[in-house]
Amino acid sequence: MERSRIAVAGASGLIGRALVRSLAADGHEVVRLVRREPRGADEVRWDPEAGRVDAAGLDGCAAVVNLAGAGVGDRRWTPEYKARLLRSRVGGTTALAEAVAAMDSPPRVFVNGSAMGYYGPTGDRAVDESAPAGTGFLPEMCVAWEAAAAPAREAGVRTVFPRTGLVVSREGGAWARLFPLFRAGLGGRLGDGRQYWSFIALHDEVAAIRHLIDRDDLSGPFNLTAPEPLTNREITAAMGRVLHRPTLLAVPSPALRAALGEMAGDVLGSQRVLPRRLLESGFVFAFPTIEDAVRATL
Repeated sequence: MERSRIAVAGASGLIGRALVRSLAADGHEVVRLVRREPRGADEVRWDPEAGRVDAAGLDGCAAVVNLAGAGVGDRRWTPEYKARLLRSRVGGTTALAEAVAAMDSPPRVFVNGSAMGYYGPTGDRAVDESAPAGTGFLPEMCVAWEAAAAPAREAGVRTVFPRTGLVVSREGGAWARLFPLFRAGLGGRLGDGRQYWSFIALHDEVAAIRHLIDRDDLSGPFNLTAPEPLTNREITAAMGRVLHRPTLLAVPSPALRAALGEMAGDVLGSQRVLPRRLLESGFVFAFPTIEDAVRATL
């Protein structure tokens, strides 16, 4: 894409920070959506949970990227926090989609974040973008999240849903908690370790989002996961090899459930998600294996 003005919501999150760095490094003008009073022309005020956005600040944007939402793993899933998880995604998406739809000169593309949680637990069964939504809180949240983008899509704006897997990074997310444990020699499998984890290196996550922005022929859902998901046991062994640490310890399932509550189902559940549409579009992973992804973040 030629140098453009691109709006990013969720610019302070793990993926958002990395995306903003990448875009800015290539000379794009990045506009960040912020919840406070803007401090410059590169910021736009919004309130995602209340569903409000300063639409005038989006004028001239070639792309709007929405990665905002309360952190799924930040807190125990109380009824109140589950409501916030849903509200922060659906409210923000609705506000942005309606703002985009109402613009005289709308952006070429609306990239609205989603997650592989859309599919729910899949066990050993591999799924791609053709699979239906699963059942439970995370699938229902992802379905509502994507549906909230309807105003933009119905207005003729190309709309893309990157369904992101577990991002391998020391800067945030699940792996930011795993790295210190493994470095200390305290890493090990979670539960029986047979559950599939569909991962993606942070570098490839950002590259894939930019691929979806740039390609005018791509729309709809795309799984942003590495080509070969592995079991938690296999990932644990790979972490030990790369970091040269033992991985003898294990966290039993009952302990995880006691510590994490309902969220433990997300850790112990198996999701074998394949990036079929992303590969068919010609995207090439720079770090396709777990060893590659771990070394990249180190």
